[in-house]
Amino acid sequence: MSESPMRVAVVSPLDVVAVGLAAMLEQHPDQVAVVELSVGFGADDPDVILYDAIGLHDGDGADLEHYVKETSAAVLVVSQDLRPDLASRALARGADGFFSLGVDDEQLLRAVLTATTVDDDGAVLDAGDALAVGHRLGQDVGLTPREIDVLTLITQGLSNQEIAEQSYLSINSVKTYIRSAYRRIGVTSRSQAVVWCLQHGFAPSPGL
Repeated sequence: MSESPMRVAVVSPLDVVAVGLAAMLEQHPDQVAVVELSVGFGADDPDVILYDAIGLHDGDGADLEHYVKETSAAVLVVSQDLRPDLASRALARGADGFFSLGVDDEQLLRAVLTATTVDDDGAVLDAGDALAVGHRLGQDVGLTPREIDVLTLITQGLSNQEIAEQSYLSINSVKTYIRSAYRRIGVTSRSQAVVWCLQHGFAPSPGL
């Protein structure tokens, strides 16, 4: 008996993106089934959620965090090449990987089919050169998820106290994460850290 098709949901505020991705996936009914997100999730969670990063442009990302934390689905971010900052923000919030809207039919299928395949370290396996599945901000220098969160908020202009309040950390913990992150990226000041982050794909403050 053959395996059931992988269940995939597409989340985008743009109909052209949602319809376009769904149409590409529906060309492979033996491997992929496009489904709607149910209100309650749980047992009906899809295997993969494709999340359009443009949703972070106008929103606060609460929906993305819900998909990451409250569903069992692998969450892949779909990003326009002209807005890498949005993909960076999505990855910092815990998305499993991302790929460009410029992918072709076969690349999209490969990204979806490998989204739930993990290596021995629990990281999503790379789906190929055209995709960035499995890539995370700061991966090349060994930043931890918490260090990434802190650097993201620093880049967006938050003070240590504001970071502590938003992340539910003590001010001393924030300072510890900042020091360890600075060591990993090779900087000694906040301004240097912001420059490094902007050069490595972190989302800038709206005022920058």
